[in-house]
Amino acid sequence: AARRAARKPRGLVLAPTRELATQINNTVQPLAEALGLNTTVIPGGVPQQRQERALAAGVDIVIACPGRLEDLLRQGVVSLSTVEVTVLDEADHMADLGFLPTVRKILNATPSGQRLLFSATLDNGVDKIVKAYLNNPVTHSVDEPKAAVSSMEHRVFAVADPGAKKQLVSTLASGTGRRVLFTRTKHHARKLAKSLTAEGIPAVDLHGNLSQNARDRNLAAFSAGSVRVLVATDVAARGVHVDDVELVVHVDPPTEHKSYLHRSGRTARAGAAGTVVTISTPDQRRDVQKLMRAAGVTADIDSVSSTSPAVTDLVGEVAAKVHGPLPTERPSAGNRPKAA
Repeated sequence: AARRAARKPRGLVLAPTRELATQINNTVQPLAEALGLNTTVIPGGVPQQRQERALAAGVDIVIACPGRLEDLLRQGVVSLSTVEVTVLDEADHMADLGFLPTVRKILNATPSGQRLLFSATLDNGVDKIVKAYLNNPVTHSVDEPKAAVSSMEHRVFAVADPGAKKQLVSTLASGTGRRVLFTRTKHHARKLAKSLTAEGIPAVDLHGNLSQNARDRNLAAFSAGSVRVLVATDVAARGVHVDDVELVVHVDPPTEHKSYLHRSGRTARAGAAGTVVTISTPDQRRDVQKLMRAAGVTADIDSVSSTSPAVTDLVGEVAAKVHGPLPTERPSAGNRPKAA
């Protein structure tokens, strides 16, 4: 390996979320070390002093979220003039989050070198990034943006009213395996996780209003299996990989099919089987049918209650109720939600 210079990385990976950046680093770091290279993660939402020290000491590969990296560039804490390889991961999600102008500034600061872009789709401005920054690119297409995993079963459970929905969600969360419940808002995710925990179904939340330490602790508890239920907003739908998630529940159906597919992709990974359940209230029925068609999903709509055989058969063995503090809870303020 060439001698590394302070504040001048040779490799750059951009990722839209802190969780994905951390997971990429967990995969890249041991491979880099085997080649005599080092890595550092530069997410937002945490103090930048440690990032400044790591860059000043010299780092080969930086794995960063665009907003924080742009801040460090503007402050002169890092230079991208020696970057040889740039990777843009989840480019379509970057577009959804409004990061593309920031990504352009970062790419403008890197030499052309080798550039790789990974994206589920090439719409929403991603195609403009391809045309502006990739020179005669070779395209590798894995599959269509449709639900094609044969080991993934899709179900739609229609409920009569909000009360029946609440009971159904509790029942779906009560099994012994890992499950991810998706909500539309951060407030609903926090409230649902607290409600399930109070019922004896330990659950942690994952959303943008939590401090980075709290997000890391909650995801670690879910990954380790000390908590089997993760209640998340779409921040967890991209890139977060946890083995053996047997059930994904769309507590609040997403508004568009790409989000449905990404959320659903938390189960049936690496050849494992999994089930995806979308809960529909009467006023959502037509939108859910449209969503399924756009996602390429065939799923019958079953009208159910929490005690219907279709539900109890899916849940299987019910876990023993657990009361008391969660393994993630600490007396410090670090686990309190942080303002967005």
